[in-house]
Amino acid sequence: MTTGELFLESLSSGVITQSEIDWLLSQQDHFARTEQAAMQRLGRLLDQGEIQLGCRVAPHPHLQLQVLNEWTEPLGPRRRSSLALSA
Repeated sequence: MTTGELFLESLSSGVITQSEIDWLLSQQDHFARTEQAAMQRLGRLLDQGEIQLGCRVAPHPHLQLQVLNEWTEPLGPRRRSSLALSA
């Protein structure tokens, strides 16, 4: 991972992990001036609360489909149509 990728990922998700912060701190002596500026901005966003220290959960598209089929749909349109038929 590069500092630019980390910066953009943190901005888009609103989260930075402890291991990412550890990596930044261990690599800061090797940063170019632009990378140092980006990391200072990241630190300010952390201080302001716009980026949170936490973890990211990897998306599981197959799990989302399973939840839709097993939980959401039975309570949604199909259920409403069966209630209308019984009334």
